Amino acid sequence: MQIPLSYDSVPIMSIQEFRKGQLEGRTEILFNKLDGERHIDESHKHDFFVIILFDRASGAHNIDSQDYIIRDREVHVLFPGQMHKWNIHAGTIGYQLMVERTFFEQFAPYFRFSFTNYQNNPVIKLTDHAFSMLKHEFTAIKEELKAPDSLIDLIHARAAVIAATVSKQAANLFNEFKVYQSNPRLARFNMLIDEFYKEQKSVSFYAEKLHISANYLNVLCKKDLKVSANQLIHQRVTIEAKRLLQSGNLTIKETAYELGFSDHAYFSNFFKAQTGITPTEFRKKDKSYKH
Repeated sequence: MQIPLSYDSVPIMSIQEFRKGQLEGRTEILFNKLDGERHIDESHKHDFFVIILFDRASGAHNIDSQDYIIRDREVHVLFPGQMHKWNIHAGTIGYQLMVERTFFEQFAPYFRFSFTNYQNNPVIKLTDHAFSMLKHEFTAIKEELKAPDSLIDLIHARAAVIAATVSKQAANLFNEFKVYQSNPRLARFNMLIDEFYKEQKSVSFYAEKLHISANYLNVLCKKDLKVSANQLIHQRVTIEAKRLLQSGNLTIKETAYELGFSDHAYFSNFFKAQTGITPTEFRKKDKSYKH
């Protein structure tokens, strides 16, 4: 499973910046309690994985330009390179794990699905039982991190339980997760998109990798996901385009080249077809864009 990478041209926050005054942490992972009102007014991204377990909570969380209402007993996941900002209201209680990329790679397979699935569905409502399980594992990791002789293997095992529990909840909630679980070929297609979407945007490329025809791949997507194979590829490109435009570090022309478009105008037309607005209009709408 390939972890989305951040681009060097886009400023990101390192996990090192969160270590100051951190009592429960190791090189590989940090625990942080969210207690009360918090605000991040300008979007930013991290070079590490973040998972947040909200207990009693209210507010709004903007992830990759999409607003999500923060509610009780839910999980929010942020993969390296995703943009986010939030407005957390007073009275909120939550728990946050910040995980260094190399350590994250060790238990990432327990998430079971392509990271694009989670990027498209970063907020997962929990059953009472799942919430209790996750709160227990978060608390256990916190206590282990506090111990002078903490064991990283034990923390890894608990992190794997968290990933598996989140995946189980996601599979129950989102239809596309169920489809990928029952259809390994479509799951593989989604992972290939994660890996090659910048360089390869034709359905035939992915069909060849899957040893099927482009027409059959399209039939599978329309039957089980209700969208064409081409739309899935375009959705992934659009997600990344929004991130790059939101960061403000690349010009629109540079963004086009970063995403594999040889022509600036073609990229602008593509973006408008997917979102209804031009890249320039998108930047004007985003409050975090600095002119």
